[in-house]
Amino acid sequence: MSDIIEIKELKKIYKMGNERVEALKGISLNIKKGECCCILGTSGSGKSTLLNMIAGLEKPTKGQIIIKGQSIEKMNEKQVTKFRQKHVGFVFQSYNLLPNLTALENVAMPMIFGGISKRKREKEAKQMLQAVGLGDRLHHKPSQMSGGQQQRVSIARAFVGTPEIVFADEATGNLDTKTTMEVMELITNMANENNQTLIMVTHDTETAVYADRVIHVRDGLIERIDETKDDILKGINYKQEA
Repeated sequence: MSDIIEIKELKKIYKMGNERVEALKGISLNIKKGECCCILGTSGSGKSTLLNMIAGLEKPTKGQIIIKGQSIEKMNEKQVTKFRQKHVGFVFQSYNLLPNLTALENVAMPMIFGGISKRKREKEAKQMLQAVGLGDRLHHKPSQMSGGQQQRVSIARAFVGTPEIVFADEATGNLDTKTTMEVMELITNMANENNQTLIMVTHDTETAVYADRVIHVRDGLIERIDETKDDILKGINYKQEA
């Protein structure tokens, strides 16, 4: 597998009054196409900052982020927005569904920006909702669905159009254990079937077990990387015992 993302000496410094907070202290990392990669760390470790940098939601203070051969940190806001629309999907902890739209409309919405016709948008959105087990909830609004169902709509929206990269930011943070397992299996299976790169950010060691590789982040640095399932399980057991 070839690298789809290259991160080189990434640093992020926030200025808070007279203080300088170094959120990322020089992270270098390559992520392969089709890989399911988990960035694991506690609150304040820098994991969410790292995701925001990779996704082009924030600019790094120093360093380079190369995705599909393009340095996204050099792009202006319009360019990076267009890049995300073409290549990236997002699954958020808080679902981020529009309350006045139905499940079908929420999933179809990202395709509007791609200039796709309404008939095709609705056809693909319907197929995606059926794929996540919500074929009978097409016309339900978020308030008419459970948290697990809302997250499935969010997943359908992220994967519709088969983006090459999907970011999942604490995607199961608001879900119970049973629903978390269902959602993680759904996300990873969909990514594997379409050879999509999945980058998960979490503090939950039980979620990390679904990844091909786990990057442990602590105090703005990579503490270690677990490359095999055995290493991942050992790392999880170590964290739980600690």
